[in-house]
Amino acid sequence: MRILLTGATGYVGGCLLDELQRRGDAVRCLVRRPEKLIGRTADTTEVVQGDAADPADLARACAGIEVAYWLVHSMEGGVDFERADRLAAERFAAAATAAGVRRIVYLGGLGADDDRLSAHLRSRHEVGAIIRASGLDVIEFRASIIIGAGSFSFDLVRTLVERLPVMICPAWLATPTQPIAIADVVAYLAAAADLPPSGPRIFEIGGPDKGSYGAIMQEYARQRGLLRLMIPVPVLTPRLSGLWLKLVAPRYAKVGQKLIDGLKNPTVVTNDAARREFAIVPRDLRTAVGEALRSEDAAFADRHWAEFADAAPRRYGGLAEGRRLVDHRHAVVAVSAERAFAAIERIGGANGWYACNWLWTLRGWIDRVLGGPGMARGRRDPAKLAPGDTLDCWRVEECDPPRRLRLTAEMKMPGRGWLEFEVVPRDGDVTIHQTAVFDPHGLGGLAYWYSIWPLHEVVFRRMLAGIVRYAVRRA
Repeated sequence: MRILLTGATGYVGGCLLDELQRRGDAVRCLVRRPEKLIGRTADTTEVVQGDAADPADLARACAGIEVAYWLVHSMEGGVDFERADRLAAERFAAAATAAGVRRIVYLGGLGADDDRLSAHLRSRHEVGAIIRASGLDVIEFRASIIIGAGSFSFDLVRTLVERLPVMICPAWLATPTQPIAIADVVAYLAAAADLPPSGPRIFEIGGPDKGSYGAIMQEYARQRGLLRLMIPVPVLTPRLSGLWLKLVAPRYAKVGQKLIDGLKNPTVVTNDAARREFAIVPRDLRTAVGEALRSEDAAFADRHWAEFADAAPRRYGGLAEGRRLVDHRHAVVAVSAERAFAAIERIGGANGWYACNWLWTLRGWIDRVLGGPGMARGRRDPAKLAPGDTLDCWRVEECDPPRRLRLTAEMKMPGRGWLEFEVVPRDGDVTIHQTAVFDPHGLGGLAYWYSIWPLHEVVFRRMLAGIVRYAVRRA
């Protein structure tokens, strides 16, 4: 099947791309920045550079397509996102009609069709109506909050729960909603391509649990083992909530304000047509949150940090990636990858940690007092490491010479920690990337990380310099 996918660099679009490629479909992605899909596409996938709001680019992308997915919205692009989404939808519908596209699949939002809808939900419904008016076979899904690692709504939940042990909860946190797992959204979207033709249809989709945004926050806190006190305050309006959001989660404030406006509208499934039409049993909230947390862990385990070489300038506390905090450093050294990795692989035990060994010893004593392993375990071999080896207060999670060494912390601390080294060959030299990653457990974990940051600046900087000196000396 020849499929056009718009929004492939977004969260839902990226997940759908993986599923369509797994099915073996021939996918064409229309994206503004093709470099965002490097390493993510199969041989059967074509990446076309273009703007989803440009008629010429849309006409080129729709040529020869059977099924087209419209997963584009403009909330992050400017103030008048309603007009931008309206124009883009009109142009897309016209291009799809002219190209003879057989079916359009669109993902919108739940909510009753009335004049009390928020601007965000009203725009979602308007886009669906524009596409259906094309006369093509249109399948529109309407969903509420999507639970998944990377979903904006879920990321906002995570940030608020992780940072606030006591939360002032406005009335909109109790508005009825019906969250759905990202895996189920993708399953519905993919299955829509195979439905027999039957004219324009709207399917409301959601998980089995009807709850609220507050209930999602409570479930997240439960699975993370965080005690959170939620105090309802009925007078906190969406506008005041937006100002509050700028204080506690400024990264999410721009789009979050628009989403908060929509939380005054109940978003629950009122029609069970999707259950009757599709052989999909949606996950409950507990399962969806658990899968999101595990997915984040898996994504971070596979993450390579070389890209941080060109990241934002260093600042106190490092960089935030989701709920994790990252201290990344790198150094260029004129040795082979094998020699650089050999210097990394001998770290710890009787060899020491290349710098500030007395601080490591002190950390080990503190850890022993708290019931941890301390620094006395040493290492199995003075020169070689293998997955599963103990390394003082660390354990080897991955060892892939001469490219990557990943250690997981087993010391007592309010969160989870990793120390990772990567060796990236260049022309005549290599770059050694050293990255400390911390997953803080609530507010105590954040306080721990930021309080010891000055020590990181000394210990980790000198440790990387020591690795470079050893590699050069032994070259």
